[in-house]
Order: sequence, then C-alpha cells, then structure tokens
Amino acid sequence: MYKRNSGGWMKHVDFIILDILCLQVALTLAYACSGYGWDIYTPILYRNVAMFLGLADLMLLICRETMKGVIRRGHFREFTMTVKQAVFIEGIALLYLFLLQEGQNYSRPVLLLMPVCYSVVAYAVRELWKWHLQKKKTSDEGKSALLIAASEDVVERVVKTIKENNYAQYIVAGVSLIGGGKYSVGEKIDGVPVVAEEAGIPHYVCQDWIDEVLVVTSDEVPYPGKLLSQLMETGVTVHLGLAKVMSEPGKKQFVEKIGPYTVLTTSINYASSFQLFLKRAMDIMGGLVGCTITVLLLPFVGTAIYLASPGPIFFAQERVGKNGKRFKMYKFRSMYMDAEARKAELMKDNRLGDGKMFKLDFDPRVIGNKILPDGSHKTGIGDFIRRTSLDEFPQFFNVLKGDMSIVGTRPPLISETNLYELHHKARLAIKPGITGMWQVSGRSDITDFEEVVRLDREYISNWNIGMDIKILVKTVMVVLKEDGSM
Repeated sequence: MYKRNSGGWMKHVDFIILDILCLQVALTLAYACSGYGWDIYTPILYRNVAMFLGLADLMLLICRETMKGVIRRGHFREFTMTVKQAVFIEGIALLYLFLLQEGQNYSRPVLLLMPVCYSVVAYAVRELWKWHLQKKKTSDEGKSALLIAASEDVVERVVKTIKENNYAQYIVAGVSLIGGGKYSVGEKIDGVPVVAEEAGIPHYVCQDWIDEVLVVTSDEVPYPGKLLSQLMETGVTVHLGLAKVMSEPGKKQFVEKIGPYTVLTTSINYASSFQLFLKRAMDIMGGLVGCTITVLLLPFVGTAIYLASPGPIFFAQERVGKNGKRFKMYKFRSMYMDAEARKAELMKDNRLGDGKMFKLDFDPRVIGNKILPDGSHKTGIGDFIRRTSLDEFPQFFNVLKGDMSIVGTRPPLISETNLYELHHKARLAIKPGITGMWQVSGRSDITDFEEVVRLDREYISNWNIGMDIKILVKTVMVVLKEDGSM
C-alpha cells in the first residue's frame, strides 16, 4: 500500500507543531526575564493571551503558507521569515489586548521581549530540525526502494535527475531498459546497476525488495501496456510518466511529482500520512500491551514448553514482510526441535498442496502430539498454545520494532514466496500482521491459497482504521472460541 504524501500545509505539519511550541516557550521566557517567574499559565490574562496567540500562530502559518519550501530555504531567508512571523504575532497580541482593553494590565517588558525570544527560539529550532532531516536523508531508514524502468534514449537522463532531485526519498535499487539497448545486466548507469531486462522486471520485483517502480519512456517507444499490467498485478506501486498515460479501472490513481517528473501513480491502495500515523499509534499501544502480557505469560508457558521439550522457549524464523523485506519473526516454540527437518516428509499431507502455504490436519511435529497404535490422536501443550494462540504473543515485539502490524496479512516463508506467481505478490503490499482478514474468515477451513490471496487483496484494497478495529474484535471472538491457530 502506497503512502501518499500530504499536500498543502499538512506537508510540513512537523514544522508547524514545533513553531507553536516555540511561541509558548518564547512567552514563558519573556515572562521569566521580566521577573514574574516561570508560571505564565496561572494568571488568567497571560494564559488567555498564550492560548489565543497559539491559535493565531497556527492560522498565520496556514494562511500565509509560511512553511512552504521551508526545507530548501537558506539560513538568511529562514531568519527573515521567522522575524516576519514574529512581527505578525506581536501585532495580533497588541490588537487582542486593545480590543479587550487589557493593555494596562499586561506587562510591557513581556510584550516587547516576546517577539525577540520567539525569533531566536523559532529560528534555532527550525534550523536544527532541518539539519536533523538532512542528516536522516543520509541513512537508508524509512526510504522506499525504487526501480527505474526507462527506454534507452532517456535512461541516462532519468537516472541522473532522479538521483539529484528525489530529495533522498528513495533508494534507487536499480534500473532496467524498456525495449533493450546498449546496456546489459550488470553494467552501471551513473553508479546505478542495470538489474534486469524488460521481460525480467516483474520477476525481479517479486524476488527482490522493491517498493515502487518509475516508468519513463519517450514518444518513440510503444506504450508498455503488458509490462505495466504485470507490475500492477504484483501489487507494487507504479509511477508512469504522463506522456504514456492510460486509465486502469479498479486501481487507485493520482498525479504527483517524482523528482522533476510529473507521473500518474497507480497502486492497489494508498493511505495518507495521518492514516498511517493512526495505524502505527495503534500498533505501538497494542504492542506495549501485548509485550506486557508476553512477559507475564513467559514463566508459565516457558516452563511448560521446556518440560515437554527441552530447548529454547522462543522460536525465531525468517519471514518475508512488506514488498519482500525479510525479518525475524518470534513465537513461543510449539514444535519439537526437529520440526523444520521433518517438514519435507510431511509435505505430501499438506492441505494446501501447492507449497505456497503449509497446513496439516494433525501435525506430529507439535509438542505432545502423537498418533496412537489404534490410529487416534493425542495432543499436548504445543497443541494447546497453538489452539489458544498463545504462541503468537512474542510477535508483539515484532510489532513494536515495526516489522509487523497488529492487523495485516500473514508473513510467508521465503520458500513459499519463491513459488509465488505475479498476482500472489500483492499480499506483500503492506506490513504483515498478527491477525487479518484471512484469520477471521474461517482460517481453519480455507484450503485454497487463491482464496487466501483474494481475502488479503480485499483487505489491502479497502483498508481503513475502522476495518482494522473490526478485524481485532473478530479476532478476540475467534480466539475465545479457540477456532484454530492464528
């Protein structure tokens, strides 16, 4: 799922919040320097002025678009913008006191010192925050992996301009030539490797960690319709230069800028920064609660596991996350130590027989599970913690780390994704979750992997916070009924 950047004043909401806080700090400093102490919010007049000026500052920042282009402003330009804002705020303060006829009760030194303190504090904070953002750009954390697909006649220009003008939003993972050309796989264009030929682009996207693909061609190259259809089938976000636009029914499309290029972006779904903030906040709160419960469960569950099958209490396994990013997923160990080695011999009994997922009616690798001489089944502690989903609780540590979300799609094994067809990769378009649409839709009864993919695509295509809450409620009901393992 694509994170659509906020437009207008929301684009720099971080600077706006910091500026409002700086104004309150400036008022407090002016109040303290005038000899009245540090508690500006106890006197009713000063508290009202502080609240009113905070609101006025917010309106000025939005209406005057003060933060427009703030990242690219030089030091002197930033200082003049800060001083102008201080002058406006001072004027509003004078008007407020005049209209309320409270000027004689408000300290003159506080009134005169406030714009000076604001100019110094706000300017320093803006410059420090810009320095922090610039420093953050030098690391790969939080960046999207971008694959550039371009025709030979424009590829060198596209690679160069994207590297110079994407403001470190992307890691340029590689480049591929549409229609062939003089560059072969392994060569580099302006330091970026050619990673695939046109026919191999969809396979490369499926096998490597790619978040988005930028497609730019000239008028001389035919519309790459087949390639775009294949890419969209994988669920990856596709940016297409507007010179080659065609409508894609059933897809979310909008126009935006990628470096200097105006593109039509097509994605299985997109979310605003605020929506993703809410989802992450819910993950953090849920993760903290889940980790606390995990710690409380550890002495009991851990002891039971160790007594039944001596060895590590926790089980860590490499899984595939959003857009192919790999991570270690943690669980309480519910299987014997040789479970992975025995998986191959049990594959013939897999209910989802194509190998893209693995599920048995009765798994003898689970701790305590036995097939008795009369053919009946005996279960133990492993079956209990799986049936009650207790084994899932350590995954809340993955949620806090940011590898997983509470609600999403289940993270597959690397061996499973190696068997994926193009449309299967769409289920990797979001962070994997502890629970999701498939898990609350009769997960014990679904044996068709295509149905699993359909449910996952339905979740991604229609995602909103309300849907996550509904799934969480259903998950609680499913676990209470012990309706299979998560």
